[in-house]
Amino acid sequence: MVDSPGRITLWGIEVFMAAADERSISAAARRLGASPSTISQQLTNLETAIGATLLERSARPIRLTRAGEIMHRRAQTILNEAAQARAEMAMQDLSVLTRFRLGMIEDFEADVTPQLLTHMAGRLKTCQFLLETGASHTLYDLLDARALDVIVAAELGGEADWTEVHPLLREGFVVAAPKGQIDPNSDLLTQLKTLPLIQYTQRHYMGRMLTAHLARQNLSIPFRFEIDSYHAILALVGQGTGWSILTPLALRRARRFADQIDVLPLPGAPLSRTISLKARKGILQDMPAEVAATLKPILQSAIVDPAIERHPFMAEDLTVL
Repeated sequence: MVDSPGRITLWGIEVFMAAADERSISAAARRLGASPSTISQQLTNLETAIGATLLERSARPIRLTRAGEIMHRRAQTILNEAAQARAEMAMQDLSVLTRFRLGMIEDFEADVTPQLLTHMAGRLKTCQFLLETGASHTLYDLLDARALDVIVAAELGGEADWTEVHPLLREGFVVAAPKGQIDPNSDLLTQLKTLPLIQYTQRHYMGRMLTAHLARQNLSIPFRFEIDSYHAILALVGQGTGWSILTPLALRRARRFADQIDVLPLPGAPLSRTISLKARKGILQDMPAEVAATLKPILQSAIVDPAIERHPFMAEDLTVL
């Protein structure tokens, strides 16, 4: 069905909000999975229906007009109400839920996400599932922009008051060292200092978290490599290039290198991170809690149990919450 240019549609409002937030037609198209021409046409239809120009599209980046600023404030309320209406109907009868937009950290993409989607697809027979995988900070931005309904990501600290949080998993950081080069019965830190540190990128929160932890321990460990790929880090470790500090989830994602590395407790003070499910507060009713409850046994069987079986010392700091 083609939208009438004289009508205000929910799709048109979603397009307007995406364009306003992204400050770019092409970026809004990528966010919504539509073509730039479709985005432009929907904006034209909405402006025709309202009788005012909402965006200065010739500007770079595009920006809101005075009318657009007013519309932006009101449009957010409309989208919130529509999301809540969908959620309330879904709570009464899950079969009426037609779309669920989920963001998952890449750490879960092979072992956890398929099981969760299979379970949800079995319950929500007519629902379309839209999945976005990526780094935690990227998923937070998409949730904030209302491009996702629910995300599963590492907590970054300073949680926004508009989110509801369901903790899922706590995992302690560990050392990955070249196979056979570190004696676990001798002083670990002294031995590790003889090898270069392969640092996880400080462009991501986890890398900055590791750097801050080492600083708190008064440890100045120079590094030659700063990398954003678990696979690349563990490949270098396996080749004897150096050692790294990672999480059990990182080790599992790159487990093809398991036979080339030794996994050891982190010397000194412990360090852990929490993986949580988050949604916008008051929008999806009980659904986030239900998804979290579904995830926990999957995490136990797919992540926690295999990791502890292989490395029993992880039992202290790897647990479903």
